[in-house]
Amino acid sequence: MSHLPDVLIYLIAAVVTVPVAKRLGFGSVLGYLVAGIVIGPAVLGLIGEVETTLHFAELGVVLLLFLIGLELQPSRLWVLRRMVFGFGAAQVLVTGVVLTLIAMLLGLDLKAASVAGFALALSSTAFVLQLLAEKGELTTKHGRSAFAVLLFQDLAVIPLLAVVPLLGAGSGDDSGFDAGTVLLTLGAITVVVLGGRYLLRPVLRWVARVESSELFTATALLVVIGAAYVMEAGGLSMGLGAFVAGMLLADSEFRHALEADIEPFKGLLLGLFFIAVGMSVDLGLIVDRPGAVLGLAAGLLAVKGLILAALARIFDQDGASSRNLAVILSQGGEFAFVLFTAAVAEGALARETADLLIVVVSLSMATTPILFLLNKAWERRRDVAPSQEPDYDAIDEANPVIIAGFGRFGQIVARVLTASNIPFTALEHNSSWIDVLRRFGNRVHFGDASRLDLLKAAGAERA
Repeated sequence: MSHLPDVLIYLIAAVVTVPVAKRLGFGSVLGYLVAGIVIGPAVLGLIGEVETTLHFAELGVVLLLFLIGLELQPSRLWVLRRMVFGFGAAQVLVTGVVLTLIAMLLGLDLKAASVAGFALALSSTAFVLQLLAEKGELTTKHGRSAFAVLLFQDLAVIPLLAVVPLLGAGSGDDSGFDAGTVLLTLGAITVVVLGGRYLLRPVLRWVARVESSELFTATALLVVIGAAYVMEAGGLSMGLGAFVAGMLLADSEFRHALEADIEPFKGLLLGLFFIAVGMSVDLGLIVDRPGAVLGLAAGLLAVKGLILAALARIFDQDGASSRNLAVILSQGGEFAFVLFTAAVAEGALARETADLLIVVVSLSMATTPILFLLNKAWERRRDVAPSQEPDYDAIDEANPVIIAGFGRFGQIVARVLTASNIPFTALEHNSSWIDVLRRFGNRVHFGDASRLDLLKAAGAERA
């Protein structure tokens, strides 16, 4: 009961600030950040336990990584291979190296500069995708390219989180090789991979036969949090466990149902995560060192924007698309907060430096919607329309037909569509029947097609 007032404060702050931010065209993420700043220690001081809130809200990042893993079907990655592993990899490597060198010139040692450089090279997946979706530009050429770059950045978070403890290992006296720790880490990875490969689908089928939506939702959360806990117990990041679990289920018939069930929790916890980030912003730094904060934020936007624009032209993007990418991806991202927190805990980054960088990233995120609107205004004056990409490279399953129920009639429709080379997404709520259908090569997903959230996950708005 003692935490109820805190919950009310979070909800009231979000309900007040997020609609205002979206109404002004800035997006919901900025609304959450402002809410955190207002209720945090820097302004009203209504909430004091910032670290506790931030640690709990990291579950939102864990759920986000699980959903990203669900999207990583090998066939889809293969279609986008050039943009994801070409453009995306080049952006992370080039930007990370350049920012690392700049950080070293500003006085950081190699370890701290590497953490800062590669963390700042990442953009905000939640922020960018939500902004593009709100503006209806996910299917434009720069929208597809932004998704590909963000996808590689999300993949890059996994090795970066694994490297951070190694960078901090030299700060203590017990940094030698520990065979027990290595075995524990390998054991955690083995448990998650083998469990996900041979155990998850039978368990989900068994739960689906009960025909209880609440139990299926609880099982979905158990899968994510359980995999995250096992990885954390093995000395790795929680996000890695959730990501691996999602990737192992990417080709399963339960993908859309899992996405629909996890999405509301992900949205709420990510909102809480951004509120906690806003609460942790030290406004005193902006007051005490305005030149440093504003200069670093402007420098980050300029450096990332120039690199993105140059790389986009190398990867056959036109001028308008290159400029849009430079604007939409130039900010810092939410995973930078996670990396900074981990680096401080491991001794690879000083707390003062991390606080300064958190303010810089938050400020860069806050300015992105403004730059986006200014860019759109400039395009309207120049009468520049965003170019549309063909649908063949869509990373999400946005087929033109959804078959609700895969009984005899649904199968007849499917055969006609297949003969006409028309792709479709099939939904069936009878898990036993799905097993039979998939044995004969049919791609059928588990789920009740009468659920609006499931239809949205299956791309019904584009079908």
